[in-house]
Amino acid sequence: MQSSTATPALGGPIARWLSKAQPEALFVLSAVAQYIGAVIAVLLFDQVEPQTVAWFRIIGASIALLVVSRGWRSGWTRPQLISVAVFGITTALMNICFYLAIDRIDLGKGVTIEFIGPITVAAIATRSIRNGVALAFAIVGVVVLGGVEVADNLDGLFFILLASALWAGYIVFGSRVAHVDRGVAGLGLGLCIGAIATTPIGAPWSGPVWLSPTLLAACLLVGVFSNAIGYGIDQFTMRRIPIRRFSLLLALLPVTASVIGWTALDQQPSGLDIIGIALVLVGVAVQERDEIERVERVVRTDPA
Repeated sequence: MQSSTATPALGGPIARWLSKAQPEALFVLSAVAQYIGAVIAVLLFDQVEPQTVAWFRIIGASIALLVVSRGWRSGWTRPQLISVAVFGITTALMNICFYLAIDRIDLGKGVTIEFIGPITVAAIATRSIRNGVALAFAIVGVVVLGGVEVADNLDGLFFILLASALWAGYIVFGSRVAHVDRGVAGLGLGLCIGAIATTPIGAPWSGPVWLSPTLLAACLLVGVFSNAIGYGIDQFTMRRIPIRRFSLLLALLPVTASVIGWTALDQQPSGLDIIGIALVLVGVAVQERDEIERVERVVRTDPA
C-alpha cells in the first residue's frame, strides 16, 4: 500500500500541479533548472575545482530537500535505505564526473555523449516497434550531436563516458527510490549519503569556498537548481511513467543543454548540431504515450 507520507511537503498546489502536468513539460522545466545550475558551475570553475563545485552542489541539494521533506528521519526499511544510499552515491559520482567533463567539453556536446547511458536503458526496456523507431531517431540525433574530437578531448571523453554509465544507474536506482513513494525524502536522504561518501573527492580543494560567503552561496545555489529542483521534478515524473519512456524523454536534455550553452556560454552549435537536435525531437515526438497505474503491484515491483 502507498505510504501515508506519499505527498511531498512542497505545498499542496505545487504537488497537485506536478502530478497533473504533462511529462514533456516537466522534463523541459527540469532540464532548464539543471542547466542553469550547470552554467553557474562552469562560471565557477575558474575559482573552484570542478569536483569541489559538484560536491557543494550535492550538499546544497540535500539540505534544500531535507528541509522541505517530512518524515525522512524514520520509517525506512533496510532494503529501502540500501536503495536510497546506492542511488545517492551513484548520483553524487555522476555529478562529479559530469563537472570534470564539462570543464573540458562544451555543455551541449557533453550532455549528448553522456546520453549514451539513458539510451542503453531505453534499448533494454523497449518492448514495442514504435518505441524502437523513436529510439532509433534519438540515437541518430545523439550521434550527430556528439561531434567531439576524441584525440583532442581524451580526458573529457573519459569523464563523460563514466558519467554516462552512472547516469544509467541514476535512472534505474532513481526509479526504485521514486516508487518507495516517500516524496522527495528519498532523494534528499540519498544525496546526503552521497555527499558524505564523496567527501574525500570534493573536500580537499574546498578551502577557498569556506573562506568566501559569495562562493559558498553560489556553489550551494548550483545544487538547488540542478539537483533539488531538477531531480525533484524527476522523482514526480518517475512515479507516473514507465522507465523506458523516462529514458527516451531524457533526449530533451541534450537539446536543452545545447540551447542554454549557446545563449549563456556562447557555445554556438554547428549546422550538424542543429540537425541532431531536430532528430532527437522527432524521437521524442514518435514515442508511445503510455502511462502506468500507481497501484500496489507497481509500487512494490522493481521497475528494472
